[in-house]
Amino acid sequence: MDTIASLFSFITWPVSWVIVQFHKLYGAIFGPDTGWAWGLSIVSLVVLIRICLIPLFVKQIKSTRNMQLLQPKMKAIQERYKSDKQRQSEEMMKLYKETGTNPLSSCLPILAQSPFFFALYHVLSAIASNKKIGVIDQSLLDSARQAHIFGAPLAAKFMDSAEKVDALGASLTDVRVVTAIMIVMMSASQFFTQRQLMTKNVDLTVKTPYMQQQKMLMYIFPLIFAVMGINFPVGVLVYWLTTNVWTMGQQMYVINQNPTPGSKAQEQYLGRLLKSVTAHGEVRGRTRRNTVKRIVAKGPDRNDIERKFVVGLAKLGLAPQEDGTVAKSDTAVAEAEGGAAQRRQQPKRQTKSKRQTGAAHQGGAKDGDSDESESKTSLQKSTARDDKSKPAGKSASGSSRQAKSGQRKGPQRPKHPSKK
Repeated sequence: MDTIASLFSFITWPVSWVIVQFHKLYGAIFGPDTGWAWGLSIVSLVVLIRICLIPLFVKQIKSTRNMQLLQPKMKAIQERYKSDKQRQSEEMMKLYKETGTNPLSSCLPILAQSPFFFALYHVLSAIASNKKIGVIDQSLLDSARQAHIFGAPLAAKFMDSAEKVDALGASLTDVRVVTAIMIVMMSASQFFTQRQLMTKNVDLTVKTPYMQQQKMLMYIFPLIFAVMGINFPVGVLVYWLTTNVWTMGQQMYVINQNPTPGSKAQEQYLGRLLKSVTAHGEVRGRTRRNTVKRIVAKGPDRNDIERKFVVGLAKLGLAPQEDGTVAKSDTAVAEAEGGAAQRRQQPKRQTKSKRQTGAAHQGGAKDGDSDESESKTSLQKSTARDDKSKPAGKSASGSSRQAKSGQRKGPQRPKHPSKK
């Protein structure tokens, strides 16, 4: 770690200068040798750096969102050219160029922070070794070595020996308890930040390998920070914990104000927007009007959440406009009521077993009717034959006597005239 930090020694001077300027401010309030003065100086350094990185953060959000939307197309390219890796790479680059997406943009904030992180690590390591660095002279060096945060010196590490901790004027137990708590908080904040992104700001209708990768990183990153944290000085832990908390809050704001289409966050956001329109009768705020404007521009390409929002407006007698506002519309009410009535009139779809059972009953009924009609027809035919075969003047008793004399039962065929 010291070797890597030395590579960024060129930026230690501006980092140390910024810390000293903040230390002058907080030293006048809390005292120059207190942990509050030095700790808040590091926190202020983080805030200053993150404010400067806001444009990169916005670019990261857009790039991450574009990568999520491109995953189905990327998967199709991989399947189509799986035997030709060169053509696959060319098509991928062509897709990135057409959509204006840069895969490395999602890593820009971390890469931009790295020099400041390692420069701060280099400064704190020099303080622990009692060496002057940047604009920190001997008086500031002595003051920083006396500063403790909850009993742990700024330059102390979890893995330091008892002798080294004693030289900084602290106990090994205090250092390890404070650093362990800060490492757990740092890992937990990293996990919560990634989990918030995966559960709220991802389009759940699209299942891609990218989502599985992000889910793995949600568990891997906290473990990496936990392992690396035991080698970080307390001051660096303060820096990284502040960075994680800032990222978590910044991401929470972006998710609440500009969620990914099709995500759970968008459903919650449009629900709040619909309640606001219900209460005030208009869309308040430029950000919300831009959201309505994008929904109108999509037209038939809206997702289910956006369609539900438009139907909710229609039930209020309102229709979204191209400029992001809403206007009263009787047509919207009629369409909403007509669609609801049509949905109510639609019969419930039967299960496969019920459909088969109904078909069997209908078939059985038809067979029964046909059998009954056939039996009636045959009975009528037999009756007609009986009527024709009975000779005039013959009684039923004569027929019964003929049957008793050995003649065949049933209707008799008339004899030929020659045999009379």
